Amino acid sequence: MTMHDEKILILDFGSQTTQLIARRIREQKVYSEIHPFSITLEKIRELAPAGIVLSGGPCSVYDDDAPHCDPAILELGIPVLGICYGAQLMIQQLGGRVEKAEKREFGKAYLSASFSEGLFAGLELGEAKHQVWMSHGDRIEVIPDHFEVTAVSENSPYAALRHREKPFVAVQFHPEVAHTLIGTDVLRNFIFGICNCSPSWTMQSFIEKHMAEIREKVGDDKVICALSGGVDSSVVAAIVHRAIGDKLTCIYVNNGLMREGESQSILRFFKEKSKLNVVDVDATDFFLGELTGVKDPEVKRKRIGLGFIKIFEEEAKKIGGVKYLAQGTLYPDVIESVSFRGEAPIKSHHNVGGLPEIMQLELIEPLRELFKDEVRELGLELGLPEEAIYRQPFPGPGLGIRIMGEVTDERLRILRQSDVIVLDEMRKAGWYRKVWQSFAVLLPIQTVGVMGDGRTYEHVIAIRCVDSRDAMTADWSRLPYDILGEISSRIINEVRGLTGWSMTSPQSRRRLLSGNRSCLNLEFMWMRKISVCAVDTECVTMYWLNLPVLAIPPCFGPIPTWPRTGNGRKLIRNIGRNCTGIMMLSASVVSRSLKNM
Repeated sequence: MTMHDEKILILDFGSQTTQLIARRIREQKVYSEIHPFSITLEKIRELAPAGIVLSGGPCSVYDDDAPHCDPAILELGIPVLGICYGAQLMIQQLGGRVEKAEKREFGKAYLSASFSEGLFAGLELGEAKHQVWMSHGDRIEVIPDHFEVTAVSENSPYAALRHREKPFVAVQFHPEVAHTLIGTDVLRNFIFGICNCSPSWTMQSFIEKHMAEIREKVGDDKVICALSGGVDSSVVAAIVHRAIGDKLTCIYVNNGLMREGESQSILRFFKEKSKLNVVDVDATDFFLGELTGVKDPEVKRKRIGLGFIKIFEEEAKKIGGVKYLAQGTLYPDVIESVSFRGEAPIKSHHNVGGLPEIMQLELIEPLRELFKDEVRELGLELGLPEEAIYRQPFPGPGLGIRIMGEVTDERLRILRQSDVIVLDEMRKAGWYRKVWQSFAVLLPIQTVGVMGDGRTYEHVIAIRCVDSRDAMTADWSRLPYDILGEISSRIINEVRGLTGWSMTSPQSRRRLLSGNRSCLNLEFMWMRKISVCAVDTECVTMYWLNLPVLAIPPCFGPIPTWPRTGNGRKLIRNIGRNCTGIMMLSASVVSRSLKNM
């Protein structure tokens, strides 16, 4: 049996945690794939899944424009698990009724299970209270024939259901999130107990399968590999080289947007520690010319991606006989580049979407099914050294998308020098491997400060440090203040052209954070995404990653006091309607504080 003979399909209805469902299933060594809810019956039959999961989603099943999958899916005889919206949709399509709840459930809830088989096999029943995570404003009011209740919560009389005769189960909570303490047990019971899968999806089986596929596809032709030095392209190069040997040529393109000394370090590493044939192409002038005057990050990504393809095709012609381009496209790249409704994607990727249509080369993408942590596991299985495997992720477009606004030589200098300091201090403190990413971002603003006895009006650097496992979800890293102090002191003293710095956070939920007030007088409040900017005297709407952000002057007072003032309440309502988030920062206080550290 090959590793893909057993798979679980996840139909995406727009949930923010759909990717987590896939990750949790793969953690059980069972392969899973995400598809849009509109997938056809023919495609499902072709994929022949062992089970189907209907994800959560932001809509109500009774809305006119709510996403509905083909109800005939429930007639295929395949086990189905409905989660939150997916549970409500299953119940509605089978004859039940869903209505707006009088009392919504968001956050922690406590579940009492009443059925000892199926999803709750092996778990305590009766009075035992299991912590789960709810996120719904609707609830099931009438269940279809042949369904029975298997668990309840305080506000959900039908928190979990099962069909008495068919392999259909539904849960109102989210088993995929960490806050649901029994989530792994519930998913394991579905995967192994209801779908009868076996844990056969391993990295060794992945290597064997894809090496055979690469050999068969390439035949006597040649392949070039887009080598960036990051873990993704390094692992691609390793598996393709193991499959076809010298028929592979790796091409490293210096796009002028790399970190300080990065190109030299990457080339030295591969020449000294690998058997790869690496061609070095310096295309700095070409890429910087393409980015002249460009401010929009999406336009930057597209131009950089097209530039890479142009250069790879030129180099392929020089080599001769090249038919394929191998690149490190990952599963998150694919997911983020395709909306579940076919609308605007989360973001475009330089190696996904539209490029194959203009290429003369065919693609080989052996990592297209993997998440980042799985790629690292694969690299170790292939024998790559840890220094290649555990490099922090670096975007293909490089510093071009870490500069908010136009890319210039001066801005590249400021960002490179700042970024070197961030990475140097993280390594010295032993935190480089503890976080997912730590880097500097140059903001598209200038602010007033006092350095020495003089007034300054210069750039602001944002420092971003985040924790993640799979590049799909992230949380801000709790760095010790002494590390932040060293980073800030060095940046202000060693990098010309900066007035101050700030920290960013990738929170997806509302959260109040307080900076080290003793040295920074810095306060944050995040609404849904990343938000940072700095001002002195008036509220200003800025844009961070094309999302509106409101910058607030200190005269409004500490954020926790806002609900108690009229202006504060108005401001909070305005932010909720119009902005991604807010930040308060007194640049002059920051400059004075940093000076005195």
